[in-house]
Amino acid sequence: MKRWILYVGMILSLTVMAAADEGMWLFNHAPVERIKAKYGFTLTPAWLEHAQLSSVRFNNGGSGSFVSADGLAFTNHHVAQTCLHGISTPDKDLYKTGFYAKSYAEEPKCPDLELNVLVSIEDVTDKVNAGVKPDMAAAAAGAAQRAAMSQIESDCNKATGLRCDVVTLYSGAIFHLYKYKKYTDVRLVFAPEFDIAFFGGDPDNFEFPRYDLDVAFFRVYENDKPVHLDHYLKWSAGGLKAGDLVFVSGHPGSTGRLLTVSQLAFLRDIGFPFQLEILNRRDRLLRDWSAKEEENHRRAQEEVFGIENNIKRMKVYYSSLFDQRIMDKKQAEETALKDSLSADPKKKAEFGNPWSEVGQAMKVQREVYVPVMLLERDYAFRGDLAGIARTLVRLAIEKPKPNAERLREYRDSALPSLEQSLFASTPIYKDLEELQLADSLATLQEKLPDDAAAQAVLKGRSPAVVAHELIANTKLDEVGFRKQLYQGGLEAVGASTDPLIVMMRTIDQEARKLRTRYDDEVDSVVRLAGGAIGRLRFARDGYNVSPDATFTLRLSYGPVRGYVEDGLGNVVPKGTAIPPFTKIGGAFTRADKMGNQDPFQLPKTWLDARKAGKLKLDTPFDSVSTGDIIGGNSGSPVINTAGELVGIIFDGNMQSLPWIYVYDDTAGRAVSVDSRGILEALRNVYGATRVSDELTGAVAASKESNSK
Repeated sequence: MKRWILYVGMILSLTVMAAADEGMWLFNHAPVERIKAKYGFTLTPAWLEHAQLSSVRFNNGGSGSFVSADGLAFTNHHVAQTCLHGISTPDKDLYKTGFYAKSYAEEPKCPDLELNVLVSIEDVTDKVNAGVKPDMAAAAAGAAQRAAMSQIESDCNKATGLRCDVVTLYSGAIFHLYKYKKYTDVRLVFAPEFDIAFFGGDPDNFEFPRYDLDVAFFRVYENDKPVHLDHYLKWSAGGLKAGDLVFVSGHPGSTGRLLTVSQLAFLRDIGFPFQLEILNRRDRLLRDWSAKEEENHRRAQEEVFGIENNIKRMKVYYSSLFDQRIMDKKQAEETALKDSLSADPKKKAEFGNPWSEVGQAMKVQREVYVPVMLLERDYAFRGDLAGIARTLVRLAIEKPKPNAERLREYRDSALPSLEQSLFASTPIYKDLEELQLADSLATLQEKLPDDAAAQAVLKGRSPAVVAHELIANTKLDEVGFRKQLYQGGLEAVGASTDPLIVMMRTIDQEARKLRTRYDDEVDSVVRLAGGAIGRLRFARDGYNVSPDATFTLRLSYGPVRGYVEDGLGNVVPKGTAIPPFTKIGGAFTRADKMGNQDPFQLPKTWLDARKAGKLKLDTPFDSVSTGDIIGGNSGSPVINTAGELVGIIFDGNMQSLPWIYVYDDTAGRAVSVDSRGILEALRNVYGATRVSDELTGAVAASKESNSK
C-alpha cells in the first residue's frame, strides 16, 4: 500500500482534537483569552501590531517577514524560485550555485515580485450586502455583491493609495476590507544552492526529520533606496527549546474545514481526481523533456518542483475524503447545525434550507467543472504566452467598462499588480511554451472532443501542429509588443493578427458563457447560501472558531514538540519517538547513508566547511511545532513570546496534510528552519557576514553606504 494512503487514518478522537491548538486566527480577533488560559501568556495589542506589520505576503503564493530596519526580508527558497528563475541564464543558474550579494550594488531586482504588508482591517459586511434585496435571485445577488466589493476596493485605493482587497470570511457570512502597503522593487540578497534548500528532494518532502536550509533573503526598495522600517522581527539570540510556545504569522492559502458535505463530495468525486490527472500528466511531460538536456532541466525545474509538491499533498487531500472518521465528523457537525435551525421556527423561516441550495450548486459544478477549468481557467492553454494573450484580450474588453461591472480580476484595484506582471521581463522560452501548449490542447481535444471552441482552435489539425504555429509566430514574448497592444486597447487587440491573440478572441465568447454560468449558478449560490450557513454558525460560535484560510494574514500557535510514529508514518502507542529538532551534523549523516546521491548530495560549500572545521555540527537545523498551517504558510516567521524570530516555516509533515479538513496535533507538525541553523550557515558556510551581522544587529545595513 502506498504510504500516503496510510496517513488518512490519523485523526484519532474528537476529545483529542477539541483540546488542540486549532485555528488560523484573524489578527483583529486573536484568541487572547484562550492562549492566556492554556499557556499563561497574554497577546497584547502591541505584540499583535508588531507581528502584523513585520509580516509580508509574496504575490507568488508564499509568506515572509521583515528582519531588519533596512528592508531586509526573508522567505523560503522555494518561494524565491520565481525570482531565481527570472534572473538566471544558461550560463548563470542560481538554482545550482546559489547567490550572495556583497553590497547594495550587487542586489539584482526580481522581474515580477510584489510584497504586501497588511496595514489595517475593516468590517465591510453591511456595505457588501447593501445591494442584496430580500427574495433576490442568487445570480443578481451575487452580481450585486461583486459590484459592491469592486467599488469598495476602488474607493479605498483612491482614498489611501494602498492595495485594497475585500476578503470573504466564514463562507460568505462576513466581509473584511484588507488594506496593504505594496512593495514592487524587491531585490535578491542571498539564496543557498538548491541541493541544500531542498535536501532530500521529493522523497523527504512532507517528512521529518529534515535537514533543509529552505531560506532566501531579499531587500525592499523605494525610490531606488532601501526602505527604512519601524517594524521588523529581531533575530532571537537564545533560540528555542522543546515545549516553548511559538506563533506562526503567515498567509495560509485555502482550507475546507467549513465546507458542507456536498462540497466535500464534489472534491472527492470530481475536483481532486481531475486535478491529479492533469498534474501527473504534466509531471511526466516535463520530466521527459527535462531529461533530454541540462538546459531543459534548468528551464523546467521551478515548474516540476511545484507540480510534484502539489501531487504529493493533493493525494493526501483526496484520500482523506475516503476516511470515514473525517466524513463522519463533518456530517455530525452539519447535522448539529441543521438540528439547531430546525428547532427554531423563526430562524427556519428566515434561512430556509441553505444546505440544499449549496447541494444544487454542486450539481451544476459537477456539470461545468471540466469545461470551466479547460476553457475559462486556461487548463487547455498552458504557458506564459497563452496566459498573456488571454489577459490582453480580456483587458481590452473589461477596462472600458465601469469598474463595478468588470470581471473581478480586472477591477481598478487589481490593475497595478496585473500590469506589473504583464510587462515583467521574466524570461520566456518558446520551446517550453510550445511543449506545454501542445499537451494542454491535446487534453482539450480528449476531454471536450465535440466542443465548438475546441474545434474552432484546432480546425481538424493535431494539437502539436497548432501549438507550433501559434508559438512560432507570436510576438507576445516581446515586452514592447505587449505594451503596444495594451495601450492600443480594444481597437488594437481587435485588429491584431498575432495568432495567440486571435485564438483567445476565438474562444472568448464560449469561455465567458461558462464563466457566467459558474458565477451565477455556483459561486453566487455558494456565497449566499454558504453565508447563511456561516451566519448560523457564527451566531453560535462567533469569532471563537477561525474562518477558513483565504491567503490573508493569520496567526496560529502551539508548542515546539516532537511526536511518535511507526516506520510507515502511522501514529501508534509505542512507536518511534521523533525529537523536535535536527542538527546540522545530521545532514552529513543522512547524505552518507543515502550514498551522497541526488537528491541527498550536499553542496561543495558544505563539504568544504566541514572539512575546514568551520561548522558547529551540533547546531539546531530544523524543528517542528504544532502551529496550524497549510499551503501558503511557506516562509511564515516563527515567533517566540518576546516577539523575536526563532525560525521560518517551510513544510508540514505528512500527518499535517489532513489539516485541510480537520486539525489534529497528535502527530501533525509544522516544519521550520531554526534561526540558529540559518546563522551558522550564513557565517560559516557562505561567509555571508553582511547578512548575518545585519540580522543580529552587529552592524546596520544603512552603515554600508556611509562606509563607501
